[in-house]
Amino acid sequence: QVQLVESGGGLVQAGGSLRLSCAASGRTFSSSAMGWFRQAPGKEREFVVAISWNGGSTYYAVSVRGRFTISRDNAKNTVYLQMNSLKPEDTALYYCAARRDSFGSARITDYDYWGQGTQVTVSS
Repeated sequence: QVQLVESGGGLVQAGGSLRLSCAASGRTFSSSAMGWFRQAPGKEREFVVAISWNGGSTYYAVSVRGRFTISRDNAKNTVYLQMNSLKPEDTALYYCAARRDSFGSARITDYDYWGQGTQVTVSS
């Protein structure tokens, strides 16, 4: 079993930055691919970014490429999402997810564990 706890969300002005963290419990973290997803009010949950077990491969949604950066520290069982140049359309509840596979995926159904989410609000 893996438990995920996100933190770092908040209110920021357009153009600003935030860094989200996702702390994981469980011994399988270092072999698990991780992903970030988001869900805006009235919209479906969507893929943001994923990272492989060792950080060697990353996958970004087109909408965040060049602005967001995912990283992980397996010694700390934590994955990070650095978000720069934030836009109002980035406003959403951001979820961390883990899968029982070493390589990331953009598909929600490929992930086995989910956190409760952290709210990111970008004002214009």
